[in-house]
Amino acid sequence: MSAARDATPVSAVETKALFADLASLPIIVLAISGGPDSTALLVLAERWRASLKSGPKLIAATIDHGLRPESAREAKDVARLARKLRVPHRTLRWTGRKPKTGLQAAAREMRYGLLARVAMAAGARHVLTAHTRDDQAETVLIRLTRGSGLAGLGAMSRISPLPAFISAPVLLEGERRSGGNFKQQGLLLVRPLLELPKARLIATLKSARIRFADDPSNQNPRFTRVRIRELMPALAREGLDVPRLALLARRLARANAAIERAADAAFADLLQARSPGPLVFDAERYRQLPDEVALRILGRAIAQRGEEGQAELGKLESLHSALGSALAARPARFRRTLAGALVTFEGDRLTVERAPPRRLQTQRLLPLTKRKGGRRKVAHQR
Repeated sequence: MSAARDATPVSAVETKALFADLASLPIIVLAISGGPDSTALLVLAERWRASLKSGPKLIAATIDHGLRPESAREAKDVARLARKLRVPHRTLRWTGRKPKTGLQAAAREMRYGLLARVAMAAGARHVLTAHTRDDQAETVLIRLTRGSGLAGLGAMSRISPLPAFISAPVLLEGERRSGGNFKQQGLLLVRPLLELPKARLIATLKSARIRFADDPSNQNPRFTRVRIRELMPALAREGLDVPRLALLARRLARANAAIERAADAAFADLLQARSPGPLVFDAERYRQLPDEVALRILGRAIAQRGEEGQAELGKLESLHSALGSALAARPARFRRTLAGALVTFEGDRLTVERAPPRRLQTQRLLPLTKRKGGRRKVAHQR
């Protein structure tokens, strides 16, 4: 796509195609911050809905993180635009203490948690965000610097589970306060603008004479994404531009989906015993699998039977390598733990089960000795 094409507004035909698979939904929540991307999402979604005889109810939601003095005013600006477009709008605020480190990650977690609450209160299962092709390219580079595997380098997909978990004391209207954490289930995150460059969204807003906010944190080099964004022009001059990175993400996502299908089939084929307890696999057939498929089977089994969720990829790869050596050498027994799971190889059985609880290492204090010189002496165990 040429630079000139990247600067053209999104057409009505394109808009219809962007949202076409969502037409049968009853309710959709739009995540609108007030920046150019999300403001364009609000405008385009409203145009699409207005073109239909019947379709989903749109609800716009703005999360005010309270991190900048301008955020409250920006939320009001979004509410004003939503009223003009006749889209119901809600503003939710992140109250309480903010962490001194990991602020962006905490804000992201809070944002998705609050969006989940809006969706569940409205009876919606789909939340739309305004991630663009530019965001996709930056995500590929960020994950590359962090050593992500094939699945991670596939970056963002159009539809994925909504990653929402919230423990902050935030209430929606009509909701009672209760202790503990809130965790959503079954909600989906949809990114309808993922194939569009940011420039086209800005062109769409300028064409409609709609103003948008400019978050200064998007220029702050403290944040990884900003530093990665500053590298993009130099990479583009070498041919590694946004379209190429987005294409790489699509190709890797396609390859990852094929491997996942192979892992599905192999998992079911090798599994000898499934119960609330151990997962037992045919060890020799596991050894003959391609490494990537075997690695995923091992990771799935650990996630299912362990107590700590998904194992870190590097640690999982180390365990898989050690297990492969053991399967080839055929020792009397192989026994390792990872992420709260116990992996055992013995005979022709590869077993993954919950690891036994760790024993508490407590220091045993020796009894007090007799008084000597008017003072008590205590013997310490070294």
